[in-house]
Amino acid sequence: MKSKDLMTTNPVVISPETPVAAVAELLAARGISAVPVVDAEGVPLGIVTEGDLIRRLAEHAPGPLTWFLDLFASSTPLIERFAKAHGKTARDVMSKNLITVSETETAERIAELMEANHIRRVLVVKGGRLVGIVSRADLLRAILRGEMTPQESFDDHGIQLALVKAMRAQPWVDIYWIYPSVKAGTVTFHGFARNDAVREGLAIMAREIPGVKAVDDQMTPMPLILRASF
Repeated sequence: MKSKDLMTTNPVVISPETPVAAVAELLAARGISAVPVVDAEGVPLGIVTEGDLIRRLAEHAPGPLTWFLDLFASSTPLIERFAKAHGKTARDVMSKNLITVSETETAERIAELMEANHIRRVLVVKGGRLVGIVSRADLLRAILRGEMTPQESFDDHGIQLALVKAMRAQPWVDIYWIYPSVKAGTVTFHGFARNDAVREGLAIMAREIPGVKAVDDQMTPMPLILRASF
């Protein structure tokens, strides 16, 4: 499976001059955890994630010892940290080290890139312009098709066991805040969903399990206080 088969097309994007407050509002309103920053031609310049915004809240003034040790360190990281903590626009706080792939990149290679770079998404570009995003949730379909095997039991208990096992195997599932139940072949998800990508990924996961007839999403949006705890 290729990136063009997995990616989210026409992703939400922002300009580098978008105010940081507006970026935070956008992430919360859309239920997304990151947004690419592009120029007027659609060329990706960076990406702003929830982590970038959370680090602004965690920034604090250095103590005497930290200040002394910083004298012997490179000034570049300090400047970047200051910009992220005090910047006013997306350009100031965005992560600039982008991992991009073409539309024909394989799902396996994308998974390798995410693991090696400790990231949750890659940008898909064509002719230098952004055309889509592949997230960990998008990769789930490819992973399940290659690894899921038929279950011996098709009853509700068997479905429940298979689903919980599949959820625990995926790092993007907030296992402590999502509670599935199964009745007459219908899987119902309760708890808190971080974003729409998680909802979609869980629905795909459930439908891949033999015996599942329907999926009912009863989750509510995850409160910001819980998001900040991860």
